[in-house]
Amino acid sequence: MNIYEEAKRCLLCEDAPCTKACGKGDPARAIRAIRFDNTKNAMRWIKDCSDEDLERAESACIHYDNRLRIKEIIRGACCDYAGAFVRSEMPEEAPLSATSSRLAITFCGILCENPFFLASSAVCTNYEMVAHAFEAGWAGVFYKTVCMQEIREVSPRFDAIKEGTSFAGFRNMEQLSEHPCKEDFDIMRRLKQNFPGKVVIASIMGQTGDEWIELAKMAEEAGCDAVELNFSCPQMHVAGMGSDVGQDAELVTFYTAYVKRHVKIPVIPKMTPNVSRMDVPAMGCYFAGADAISAINTIKSVTMSPAAEVSEKNTISGYSGRAVKPIALRFILEMTKHPFVGKLQFSGIGGIETWRDALEFMQLGCRNVQVCTAVMQYGYRIIDDLVQGLETYLEERGIEHLEDIVGERLPSFVLPSELDCDTVVYPKFDHEKCIGCGRCYRSCMDGGHQALCFDAESRQPHLIGAKCVGCHLCRLVCPIGAIGSAKRVGKKK
Repeated sequence: MNIYEEAKRCLLCEDAPCTKACGKGDPARAIRAIRFDNTKNAMRWIKDCSDEDLERAESACIHYDNRLRIKEIIRGACCDYAGAFVRSEMPEEAPLSATSSRLAITFCGILCENPFFLASSAVCTNYEMVAHAFEAGWAGVFYKTVCMQEIREVSPRFDAIKEGTSFAGFRNMEQLSEHPCKEDFDIMRRLKQNFPGKVVIASIMGQTGDEWIELAKMAEEAGCDAVELNFSCPQMHVAGMGSDVGQDAELVTFYTAYVKRHVKIPVIPKMTPNVSRMDVPAMGCYFAGADAISAINTIKSVTMSPAAEVSEKNTISGYSGRAVKPIALRFILEMTKHPFVGKLQFSGIGGIETWRDALEFMQLGCRNVQVCTAVMQYGYRIIDDLVQGLETYLEERGIEHLEDIVGERLPSFVLPSELDCDTVVYPKFDHEKCIGCGRCYRSCMDGGHQALCFDAESRQPHLIGAKCVGCHLCRLVCPIGAIGSAKRVGKKK
């Protein structure tokens, strides 16, 4: 059993019945840690649990499609090969949600207790929501975009492409805040007053230069730490707003410069991915004096679920979630590698669910990350595993300051013409682990280079070295990970 795939089946129940039945620990919390790539800390919640405790927890599981194999998940993740529990290396007395100075970082000169922010979206639309998030451990918020237009939303406004119980991709037709702008700025003022150690950034959208200036000044007067300029919303009802601006480098430059001249707080344009080159409009941000860039927002998309129709009609709207992360990383990379745009600071957005997702954005140059879709699915509680997972990673590498990982992977990214074409890495087959499904053979024959043969009697694949080009399609389709990588060697000439 793949314990991580099994953990992903967990429904992440509220007031989890499995934990109630266990009695001596919190198996639901341990499984959540495993689910969100924080396995090394999972032991904390089940260190006193016996097999009988975990069996009771498993019997109480309410999963609709076979009970979760709780004992196997936890024993597999938290036991050594002899079957004994491996105790967490984290100090027993350390609070589980402790703020670590290791994760502190500055962004636009603003000290942030950690790099995790709520993205401007449905997850931060009123005082109570944001206060709850701050109490849970989020460092800051890009409050839901404020405008001067009357916003009227449709129903339903969401759709999803699902993998099991999770979203692979999420379609969103929601626009901006429905509150009057004065009400939203009053909320941000109270948040800053009551949570002075947290970072409150106002996201704004104007239709004219005067509107941009007025909204930015209101944000500054409310005590906001910075202002984000939303040049990126893909589903505005009003022309000349959102991504209509972000696709026009001249407008991006003009509005950024206009706002920058009228406020003293940092100005952060939010760019649209609905362009072929984001570094082109982003260069306008640089020359206009922007302090940082937020990227990316949702990608224009279409889903065709009848359940998501609005009075039997459909429209183009934004797409987010895990599916967009590689696209977001590509845009971030192009900007951070740019000779001018790369001098700015960056806030990364797009498909972030785990601390490892956040790490990838930071290794490409981001100083913080914004999360939306994952919070909509799982709640503010994921901050625990984001913080603990990233802190554990830094500790294991002996890194004392989060700052030290920002941009560390940039030198490894080069142009295609600069990649090594003189060596090859052949796949390596573990025949003891192989179950003989033949998936690798079929994919290689029909989608690769016909470099495998398949013995029908032994049900084992065998490599034809003379034909193999080291594409690794076979490794990627293997359902149980029985194909690895050999050493890199020179190509035969």
